[in-house]
Amino acid sequence: PLSPQELRSGRFWRGMLAELVATLIFVWVVLGASAAPGPLAAALAAGLVAGGLVCSLGGAQANPALTLALLCTRKLSALRGAAGVLAQCTGATLASAAARAALPDGASLVTRVSAVGTAGTALAWETFATFQLALAAFAVAEHAAPQAGLALGSAVTAGALAAGPFSGGSMNPARSLGPAIVTGVWNDHWVSQEHPWGPPESPRKGGS
Repeated sequence: PLSPQELRSGRFWRGMLAELVATLIFVWVVLGASAAPGPLAAALAAGLVAGGLVCSLGGAQANPALTLALLCTRKLSALRGAAGVLAQCTGATLASAAARAALPDGASLVTRVSAVGTAGTALAWETFATFQLALAAFAVAEHAAPQAGLALGSAVTAGALAAGPFSGGSMNPARSLGPAIVTGVWNDHWVSQEHPWGPPESPRKGGS
C-alpha cells in the first residue's frame, strides 16, 4: 500500500541512500570493466560487485527490474518502490557521468544490441537472463541463505555471459539508462528495459 508516513522514517531514507550508492558502485565497476576487450571482464566484474554489495549493503536491489518484481509481488510499498527506482536511476546516471569523464576516448558505455540475430532475439535473451536473476534474488530472500552474495553474483555473471553476445547482458534498466542519458545514444534502448507489457509498437531498428 501507499504509505506517505514512510517519508518520516529514517530507515526509509537510509534505504534510498543504499539504493543510490549500491547502483552507483555497480554501474561504475561494470562500465570500467567494459572498457576491457571481450565480454568476460564485464561479466565477472558485475557478478563480483553484485555479490560484494549484497554482503555490504544487504537489501539494496540496485536494479529497477528487481524492484518492479518486488512491487508486483507486494513485497514493497508503492512509495518505497518508486523512490527506490528513482534513487537507482540517479546513482546510475552519476556513475555514467563519472565514467565518461574518466574512461579513455572511444570507450563504450552503452549496452548494444549485437549484430548476432535481431533486436527481438536480443530482447528474448535479455528477458530470460533477467528472469533467472530475479528467481535467484527471490530464492535468496525467501530462504535467507548465508551464501546470498555468491548466489546472486553467480546469477549476474551467468546472465551477462549468456545474453551478452545478443543484448549486452545488462539485466538492469538503470545500468542501461544512465549511459544513455549521459551519451544521448538510445538505439534499441527498449531491449534493456524489462517492461512487463513488452516493447514499444515502433522500436528503433538496427544495433549501434
